[in-house]
Parts: sequence; structure tokens; C-alpha cells
Amino acid sequence: MITLSQTEKKILQNSIRDIEDFPKHGIVFKDITTLLNNKEAFSVLMNHLYQRYKEYNLEYIAGIDARGFIFGAALAQMLKIGFVPIRKKGKLPCTTISEKYSLEYGFDEIEVHLDAFGKERDAKVLLIDDLIATGGTANAAATLINQTGAQCVEACFIMGLTFLEGIQKLSDITDVYCVLEVD
Repeated sequence: MITLSQTEKKILQNSIRDIEDFPKHGIVFKDITTLLNNKEAFSVLMNHLYQRYKEYNLEYIAGIDARGFIFGAALAQMLKIGFVPIRKKGKLPCTTISEKYSLEYGFDEIEVHLDAFGKERDAKVLLIDDLIATGGTANAAATLINQTGAQCVEACFIMGLTFLEGIQKLSDITDVYCVLEVD
């Protein structure tokens, strides 16, 4: 399995900014905008993802609204495969299926076009997003992919918060890979 060198890990870790008390007191927000505008770090990340997934024979990458679009579209272009957006409810113009998931205070919902992964069954799909915490959105997204008749073969996150249960919950649905793990 392709892994990052210690130097590559440091480049990525050093490019992610911590914002204290955002969006509320007690939370340390992991800001990836500083990774995106760092040409060396973004290149290290995307080359690593390309090397990891080039032999998976993927047909599509599905990115979760909105930061998953950035990494997913770039990787899909590198792999020369299709990209599918998984959007918040009400943002897609054609026939969709949706999945609700719970938040700290209530529920939210995401959707995907019913025909997003083509007409063939079992299209191999990689799900991607920037971070997995409690796993609600990721679980809903992987479930949606599988409900279309495609197969979510793995979910990839730039960062995984291992002190929360999201990674473990999602691993009941699909394999999970986190480029960086935050304890």
C-alpha cells in the first residue's frame, strides 16, 4: 500500500492551519485553505492520492459538498475518470435520491442524481472529502452511492479525527483511508 514518507506528512501537517474556538468555543477547526494555496503541499497530496488510487480501476470519484469537490475533481482529472458531486438537498436539477443524517442539533440531507454513475451496475466509486469526524455525512454519502447500484469501494479523507467514532462507523459500509490522522 502506498504511504506517505515522514517528510511528506510533515509538509501536509505544516500546511494545515488550526483555528481556535471556531465555529464555536472549544473547537479547534482544521483549516485546509492553507494547504490548497501551498503549491508544494497540494502537489504532495494529489500525487500521493494519484499513486494510491491509480490501480483501483475506479470509474468515478464522488466528492462531498463542498470541500470534497476540490480534491475529488482534481483527482478524477488525474485518473481520467468521471467526477460526481454529492450535494446538499435541493441543489441538483434532475431526478435524485437523498439520505438524511443526524447533526448535533437536528438533521441534514444530501442527494445525488439517480443516474450519476451511469447505467451499468456496480460502477467502482471512490468517495472523498476533506475530513471525517462523527461520520454522519460520509455514512449518508456512501449509502447513497450504494443505493444507486454503484459500489463505494473506499472513502478517502485528507484528515481523520480518530478520537471520534466516524471512521469506525463508516468502516461498516466501506473501507476507509485517512491521509492524516488527528488524535
